[in-house]
Amino acid sequence: MEARDRLRELLDAVLDEEHRTLDDMAGSAYSSPYHFSRQLSRGAGEPPVAMRRRVLLERAAWRLRHGTSVTDAAFEAGYESVEGFSRAFRRAFGCAPSELSGQAAGQTAARGHWLPAPNGIHFHPPTSLWVHTQEQSMNPMAELMLEHDLADTRALLERAKGLSEEDYRHDRLPGHTVLSWDGEEASLAAVLEHQVRSKEVWLAAIEGADMPHSEGDDAASLLARHDRVAPRWLAAVRDIDRRGAWGDTLIDALCDPPESFVLSSVVAHVLTYGAHRRQLARQLLRAAGHDVDQGDPIEWLRGRAGVA
Repeated sequence: MEARDRLRELLDAVLDEEHRTLDDMAGSAYSSPYHFSRQLSRGAGEPPVAMRRRVLLERAAWRLRHGTSVTDAAFEAGYESVEGFSRAFRRAFGCAPSELSGQAAGQTAARGHWLPAPNGIHFHPPTSLWVHTQEQSMNPMAELMLEHDLADTRALLERAKGLSEEDYRHDRLPGHTVLSWDGEEASLAAVLEHQVRSKEVWLAAIEGADMPHSEGDDAASLLARHDRVAPRWLAAVRDIDRRGAWGDTLIDALCDPPESFVLSSVVAHVLTYGAHRRQLARQLLRAAGHDVDQGDPIEWLRGRAGVA
């Protein structure tokens, strides 16, 4: 009983409106930041700063559906700008906060306000917490691979925006193909276009939508396409996991003739060839004389962990 009471004290310290930093939380719980973080991570399986950010985003989603403006939701959740809040919200929920506000709320009511959690601890309206003991969140390794693929693709597209047309479109690997049905990928432009289009096409198949139109393969257009498809792709995979649908079969009517695919194999396919194309893009950048990082998920995770 004492252990449960202490955990509740720690949770209260995390979620108190006045506690914006780890030092604030630890001070309220009469603990050092190190021991506070260690106790909560051990008891709840989630670092305090990450838990606070997640639960406040859940609260923001609930309030947006009930008429709170995006600006008010952003500042209530502790963000210094609407832009920063919108980026974090889109990464978490797979849609812009404006899609949950006002009249749009009725169109998205089927989506809950809970995010994947390792402990079942969630925001419960109007101001309390709910502990869902049966919850199983996505395997952290799978989540890491999905998020790294999207973030690394975006970083490469940002890098490509600064290249000359010659470097971007030069065929440095004539005749090279990654997948036979995709055709030649001899230039950086072709590799990056296929990287983005792969998610567009597979997502259309999963959603039962029409074959998506290619909207331009210059780096700026590809970046815009990526930013549209990335949160939808992440939300779709999380939904597959939430429903336990990894073994379900997809009948892809976009193929001629239609083919069937197991959903888990589709996600594995996208991640496998996505990783290959990202490293191929780096090879082409280096061949054009440009320095580029290794695309290592270890370094990416370290960098992300340093962001409050």
